[in-house]
Amino acid sequence: MKLGLTEKVSYGLGAVGKDMVYMLSASYVLYYFQNVLGVNAIAMGIILMAARVFDAFNDPIMGVIVAKTKTRWGKFRPWLMIGTVTNAIILFLMFACPPSLDGKGLVAYAAVTYILWGVTYTMMDIPYWSMIPAFTDSGKDRENLTTLARSCAGVGSALVTIFTVALVSKIGKLIAGSNASAKAVEIAGFKWFALIIAILFIVFIIITCVNIKEQATVDMESPSVGQMFKALITNDQAMTIVLAIVLINTSIYITSNLVIYFFKYDFGGAGWKGSFTYFNMFGGAIQILSMMIFYPLLRKFASNIKVFYICLASAIIGYGVLLAIAFINMSNVFILFIPGFFIFAANGVLQVLTTVFLANTVDYGDLKNSRRDESVIFSMQTFVVKLASGIAALVASICLQVNNLSDDTEGAADLLHDFSADVSAAAKLGLRMTMTIIPIIGLFIAIIVFKKKFILTEDKMNEITEQLKVRDASSAKLNEVSE
Repeated sequence: MKLGLTEKVSYGLGAVGKDMVYMLSASYVLYYFQNVLGVNAIAMGIILMAARVFDAFNDPIMGVIVAKTKTRWGKFRPWLMIGTVTNAIILFLMFACPPSLDGKGLVAYAAVTYILWGVTYTMMDIPYWSMIPAFTDSGKDRENLTTLARSCAGVGSALVTIFTVALVSKIGKLIAGSNASAKAVEIAGFKWFALIIAILFIVFIIITCVNIKEQATVDMESPSVGQMFKALITNDQAMTIVLAIVLINTSIYITSNLVIYFFKYDFGGAGWKGSFTYFNMFGGAIQILSMMIFYPLLRKFASNIKVFYICLASAIIGYGVLLAIAFINMSNVFILFIPGFFIFAANGVLQVLTTVFLANTVDYGDLKNSRRDESVIFSMQTFVVKLASGIAALVASICLQVNNLSDDTEGAADLLHDFSADVSAAAKLGLRMTMTIIPIIGLFIAIIVFKKKFILTEDKMNEITEQLKVRDASSAKLNEVSE
């Protein structure tokens, strides 16, 4: 069917809502439980990693459940609504931890709500992306809708990344009162900000479900975890890209988990929240521009593999500059835009490139193993991204614990308290080293692995394409003869 503007906007709004929820959880749940509520950092790291790994294994299970669903409303929309409503409720509960809890109670509450959040998010995320073939024709219309949805998801992520800290502060002061302590303001702010995001999420998905009609019964292939690993073992190029994705995403996620602590405890100053907002606004804009403009420009002058190396080098340079800047007297957030440009621009292009390379490994596997594993390979992409997120959260949590970065030293109710004054020089150094040197090491390893193992150049892909055409033509002739 030909999609109209209403259907496109409705589907795009769903992506905005679900990625607003995802980013709020991915970027701020560690900060909320560890820094605001005081949960032990190591305990939070273990919870976050265990939950993400469990969630990654849970994806194929949910795929099977959705594939076997048959209702008068289709197989996708019922789970989309059920998952959305339950996930929105859990999101609010996760950021509305009862103030009476402490110690083991807080750890248990964080573990239960975060694991449930992951399960319910998978419940709606799998059908959201899987339903595209049910209301679009194959070809350009489907590709355009997928691109639109990915772009809208990026907008949802950017909105939460940019405005969360500022809005939490404003809402918290409004609810808790202007004379409340900084901790009380953040507790109230996160609670009611999460409620607003949860409501918007439900509203946007309702619009999606009302205006998107499943026009056909689609056979949804849902690979098992065993199939994923079998596909990787027999496809060395897919294994190489998967390993590169883990290394790159872990490196970047370590920094994204710690950057709020850098602004609060190292960059410091009473106005750290404003500086953090400006930095995220700049970074979000650069990342979107890199996907839409920088990548097409680079492709005019270089192959995808060369662009890949350029981006990894750019990210490494950015981290190196960030580390150097951290050792000077920082007083203006705009100086951080320099390393931020290199890192955010590289990240945006790398997201596109890793997807392109992964798609190429499908053709390679088809030629090598006489089997196309599209759904298996791309399900593995989701798995490894979540795995990288869990590893990064654990590394960040260890950093916070070792360097004793929390609000325990706050002491006063002054909302303009300079937290950086309470942190030792050694703790600041440990934070800087973790969020720069470890990512640099990870990116260097990614370069070594990719350079040593990856062989799918553009010439090689053209050769594979021709070989597949010859093979398919021969198979077609054999079929004609046998008939």
